Amino acid sequence: MEHQRIYHNALPAVVRDCLDAPCLIRLWHVGMNCGCEYTSFPRFAGLLPYSRFDHSVGVALIVWHFTHDAAQTVAGLLHDVATPVFAHVVDFLRGDYLVQESTEDGTRAIIEHDATLQRVLHAHGLATDDVCDYHRYPIADNDSPRLSADRLEYTLGNLMNFRIRTEAAVRAFYDDLSVGTNEDGAPELTFSDAAKASDFAFASLECSKIYVSDEDRYAMQMLSELLRDAIRDGVLADADLYTTEPAVIEKLLADPKTAAAWDRYCAYHAMRRADAPQGEGQWRRIAAKKRCIDPLIQGVGRVSACDPAFFDALLAFRADPLSDWLAAD
Repeated sequence: MEHQRIYHNALPAVVRDCLDAPCLIRLWHVGMNCGCEYTSFPRFAGLLPYSRFDHSVGVALIVWHFTHDAAQTVAGLLHDVATPVFAHVVDFLRGDYLVQESTEDGTRAIIEHDATLQRVLHAHGLATDDVCDYHRYPIADNDSPRLSADRLEYTLGNLMNFRIRTEAAVRAFYDDLSVGTNEDGAPELTFSDAAKASDFAFASLECSKIYVSDEDRYAMQMLSELLRDAIRDGVLADADLYTTEPAVIEKLLADPKTAAAWDRYCAYHAMRRADAPQGEGQWRRIAAKKRCIDPLIQGVGRVSACDPAFFDALLAFRADPLSDWLAAD
């Protein structure tokens, strides 16, 4: 996506040299919206293409901008190389959707077996151990609701893609950030301006609500069931999950049963909700991982501690039980 130009004015050499690695090229064809963009829900209509490759390069640029450290930057670049097709849909498939960590399995092995990537790492004086776990680097990743490059990148990308904020507003958020020290003494991306921090916090909460919206949860659950049935019936193999979305869709369309299921999935356009299943439809009750950001303001503290309105909004978001039964038309 074009918003990457906000993060840094040029690709550092170590990132540019990695981009031909097959494990990264595959991510061109794995989306950020977990298959929801293939439905006909109005919420996801008209979204610009936003791939895991776009996101990974964006994370790397943010890390580089704030650290100029090659190991941290490449760790950010490679953090999604183990992401399967439709991304966190596979967490639903594996029963990990409340934690959403199963999609990171195999990162080290993928890096070690990518010969192109290994040559680049060697040329830049890096080893697999330096770049296979971005959780080691707090600017690249940290625990929610703190702000990291990973969380920042997909938030800024989605603020524009979902038309929640303009590019100018997103640039203003980014330009206000610097590396500060949080309450645990760890480095963290920190706002200087309290008003910008609050605006970002509320904007990111709008994204958080989309990530657990009825349409999003239902689409991910039903696509996971479609993939489960396709694997059970031999239409797909587990290994297909680590190819590309176009390749998997082609296999689904080649089988009459899964083709019909895929067409039904793509036709979802409206949600129904009820206290209990009612009438026809594929009714599901679906919990969700609630992602949120409570940014740090330099010399002040978390937004939730100094903005009562955001504190209340965040509390209400976390308290929502998401207990309705859902079905789609």
